[in-house]
Amino acid sequence: MVSIAVIDYDMGNLHSACKGLENAGATTKITDQPEDLETATAIVLPGVGSFDPAMQHLRSRHLEEPIKNAIASGKPFLGICLGLQILFDGSEEGVEKGLGIIPGMVRKFKSEPNLTIPHMGWNQLEFSQKNCPLWQHLPVDPYVYFVHSYYVDPVAPDVVSATTTHGSQTVTAAIAINNLMAVQFHPEKSSDHGLQILSNFVKFAQKVN
Repeated sequence: MVSIAVIDYDMGNLHSACKGLENAGATTKITDQPEDLETATAIVLPGVGSFDPAMQHLRSRHLEEPIKNAIASGKPFLGICLGLQILFDGSEEGVEKGLGIIPGMVRKFKSEPNLTIPHMGWNQLEFSQKNCPLWQHLPVDPYVYFVHSYYVDPVAPDVVSATTTHGSQTVTAAIAINNLMAVQFHPEKSSDHGLQILSNFVKFAQKVN
């Protein structure tokens, strides 16, 4: 059975993500203990809120190095929403340094007529990496649920696994690099497509281990 450590750093509701993972056959443990990250089969880093408090909470729990070490070891890792953004070097939202695992910055949507910020609601994905484990058994251009005012801007375009378009701006919706995957949208709020994505992550973790 796949055991998944869901990182608790006081940034959002963790239980809906856990429920989706458990429906896919995983056991979950909400934790802020570094040793749990080491013993788990896979790790999920969810998050809702602002960049600076997220990094401050992670550092106060001494989780920065354990997260980096787990990813470097090849352990399956899924970041969700803010859990994607803090993988980057920094954010226009604040002044704290991010984890710096993926080179690039988090940027604010540019204002334009009739553009709603935050980008909130259902929008389509366009897959850049069609063979990404997260996208298996999904239709072309599926709708998923977004809530964000900032988006990630990676230095290397080949890490982008999916994009979405809001107004005239096409932005990164997901990244994937080997065992490291992260999404800007909320799979736990994205109905059947989101549950399939979580199930795909559990299956990937089973295969890797």
